[in-house]
Amino acid sequence: MPSEDSEYDTPRRVRMPDDEWDAFLDAAKQVHPDGRSPRGPVLREFIRWYLRRPGARLPERPPAGPWSTPSE
Repeated sequence: MPSEDSEYDTPRRVRMPDDEWDAFLDAAKQVHPDGRSPRGPVLREFIRWYLRRPGARLPERPPAGPWSTPSE
């Protein structure tokens, strides 16, 4: 839960290959173009769905783009 003097949640660490993390940012910007961290809303939506929270839904996915092809 965010502290009273902060509008943001506590930062978390996630281990992920750079090519996936960077591509995730590009894809997330397509759905969430505004805000400090477009990946955050997507991760929160996914986690709520994964935990089967009431009313939770899978996050909206962007159309296929350059992020859809794995790097070699």
